[in-house]
Amino acid sequence: MQIALPDIGLPGDLALPALPRGLVVFVHGSGSSRHSSRNRFVAAALAKRGFATLLFDLLSEREDLDEAARFDIELLTRRLLGTCTWIRGEARLAALPLNLFGASTGAAAALAAAAELDDGIAAVVSRGGRPDLVLPLLPRVTSPTLLIVGGADDIVIQLNRKAYAALRAPKELAIVPGATHLFEEPGALERVAELAGDWFERHGVGRQPPRSHP
Repeated sequence: MQIALPDIGLPGDLALPALPRGLVVFVHGSGSSRHSSRNRFVAAALAKRGFATLLFDLLSEREDLDEAARFDIELLTRRLLGTCTWIRGEARLAALPLNLFGASTGAAAALAAAAELDDGIAAVVSRGGRPDLVLPLLPRVTSPTLLIVGGADDIVIQLNRKAYAALRAPKELAIVPGATHLFEEPGALERVAELAGDWFERHGVGRQPPRSHP
């Protein structure tokens, strides 16, 4: 599918169950894309819990060749905000609680967008994220926010603790023991999916439409 923004079209992959509990938009990190195997693993786990998921590219193929664009948090945030606006214009998605799952630099864009949209974002989850990159914006975030960090990712733990202190919204910092930045250790990514699913079930769901009976 194509996400039509005023200045660009972005490719995306939408998975929509029959009775979605909410929508989780994945915001990938620098050098990644909607094809991220880690994000797709988490998306599949969330789909089993009844969530719709959207994975999309924040940059065009040409833009992604530019190292500066990959780390341009303002640009990534604008693309995410544009995508949120597009979602609200789609009849099948407009009424769903909107949640964000950000990884690495994508977590910074997710939180910057949450600060802008206020209660328009139901909940945010950051995986191995860099929320410190938007530290001045964090006190404005009202969405319940979960920061997930690997227990062996020492520097990122410190950066997330600084971000956690700045957040004023309902928040948790979850450290996955023994996991490094990419959560490649056995069971680490499964734990991320479990934590994210629990968080979105607690904060990011709406009232499920009643099922019709024959």
